[in-house]
Amino acid sequence: MNEFNAISNDVKLGENVRLSKFINLYGCEIGDDTKIGAFVEIQKNAKVGRRCKISSHTFICEGVTIEDNVFIGHGVMFTNDTYPRATTSDGTLQTEANWKVEKTVVKRGASIGTGATILPNTSIGENAVVGAGSVVTKDVPANAIIAGNPAKVLRYLDGLKKA
Repeated sequence: MNEFNAISNDVKLGENVRLSKFINLYGCEIGDDTKIGAFVEIQKNAKVGRRCKISSHTFICEGVTIEDNVFIGHGVMFTNDTYPRATTSDGTLQTEANWKVEKTVVKRGASIGTGATILPNTSIGENAVVGAGSVVTKDVPANAIIAGNPAKVLRYLDGLKKA
């Protein structure tokens, strides 16, 4: 792409993907017409759908799937390990063999506000809105507007509620 980006050969980029400078992509998939902002890292085995906007300073780790038409605000952090540790019980540094990736799914049309943290083993429902600075600790229903730490449902979009 350019001298300011680190994009490994195993990245699958869709058509018309727009990449800002200073990004790090490896082993991931990015769908058509998606825009990736500056200082974003997307790790291996992460998937970003079509027509998404990933704002600057966001971290999308292994195990995250983002469906189509999703907005991710600035500085959003995804995690994939509920109990992270640097070392094993014998004091040696952990490797990939010492832990299991925990999954997260962001469904079609959802929006995640600036500075949110998304814990693993969660699903953010279709068209849901996560407020800025929220900490998502459990599944978010479709069409819900949530906020807080931990995030809680405030209301539903246009009176819609998950069926």
